Amino acid sequence: MDIKQFIKLHRDEWRQLEQYISLLSKSKKNITYENLTEFSNLYEKATQHLSYSQTYFPNEEVTSYLNELVGKSHNLLYKNQLTSWTQVRNFFTRTFIGLLLEQWKFVVIAMFLFILGGLAGFFAIYNDPLHIYSVLPSDISQNVDPARLGEGHDAIDSSLMSAEIMTNNTQVAILAFASGITFGILTVYLLVFNGLLVGALAGLFWHSNMTYEFWAYIVPHGLVELTAIFIAGGAGLLMGYKLFSPGPYTRSYQLKVCGKRSVLLFLGTVPLFIIAGIIEGFITPAAISLEAKYAVAGITVIGMIAYVIIGKVLLSQRKATANLD
Repeated sequence: MDIKQFIKLHRDEWRQLEQYISLLSKSKKNITYENLTEFSNLYEKATQHLSYSQTYFPNEEVTSYLNELVGKSHNLLYKNQLTSWTQVRNFFTRTFIGLLLEQWKFVVIAMFLFILGGLAGFFAIYNDPLHIYSVLPSDISQNVDPARLGEGHDAIDSSLMSAEIMTNNTQVAILAFASGITFGILTVYLLVFNGLLVGALAGLFWHSNMTYEFWAYIVPHGLVELTAIFIAGGAGLLMGYKLFSPGPYTRSYQLKVCGKRSVLLFLGTVPLFIIAGIIEGFITPAAISLEAKYAVAGITVIGMIAYVIIGKVLLSQRKATANLD
C-alpha cells in the first residue's frame, strides 16, 4: 500500500492512542484495567505500524510521528504507570490468551505432527519390540526396561530432578519456536521426532502388558508438558508459515512481527513447564497409587481447559464493553 492508504487505514487508532495517553497521564483514577487493556492493545498495534513505516516510508513525517507516539506510550506503560505485577497479570489474562486463541490452528497442527510421530513410533515397535534399538537413540534404548518402571524413585533428589526437567523441556520449547526461522522445517522435525520417541516407548510397554502403568507415569506431567511444547511448536510453525508465505509484506517485516508473536507465545508456556517440572519431580516418583497419578493428570487438564474458557469469556466481555463505549 502507498503512504496515503497506510495513514488513512490506521490514523483513527493513532488518535485513540493519543487520547489514552492524555487520559492516563492526567490522573491515577483513570488507570482502570479496561483503560490499560485498550491502551496496551493500541500501543502494540502502533509498534507494528512503526516497524512497517520504518521499512517502507523511512524518510516520511509519518515515521517520525509514529516514533514519537510509540516513545510516549512506552514511557507511560513501562516507566510511570504500571507495576510489574500489573504487567504480568495483563500478559496472562489478555496478551497470551488472545494470541493463543488467534493462532490455535498452528498449535493444533503442532499437536497432530507430534501424534503422527507417535503413531509411527508405536507401530514400528508393534510387530517386533526389538525394533526399539533402531527407532530410539542408543542411550535410551539400552537403558529402558519395562520391568523396572517406577524403581529407584526413593533415591531421587526431587528438587534437583524438577530443576533439570524444567531446564530440558524449556530448551526443547526454545528450539521448537526458534526453529521457525528455518521456514518451520526444523520445527516439524522436532515435533515428529519427539512424538516418535514417546510412541516407541508406548509400543515397548504395550508388548510388556504395562500400558496402564506406563501412562500413569507419563500423563501427570506429560499433558502439561506436551501442551506447552505444542504451543511453542505452533509459534515456530506460525513464524515459518509467514516467512514462507509473507503475503503483501516483506519477509523481514513478517520476521519482526511474527517473531515477536512467537516469543510472546513461548513466554506464556514458561509457567506450564514449571508446573510440569514440579509434577515430574515430586508427584510422578511419589509412592502413591497409579489411580492418584491419573487423578493429578485429570486435574491439570481441567485447569488448562478452565484457563482457556475463562480467558476467552473475559476477552469477549472486554471487546463487547469496548464496542459499547
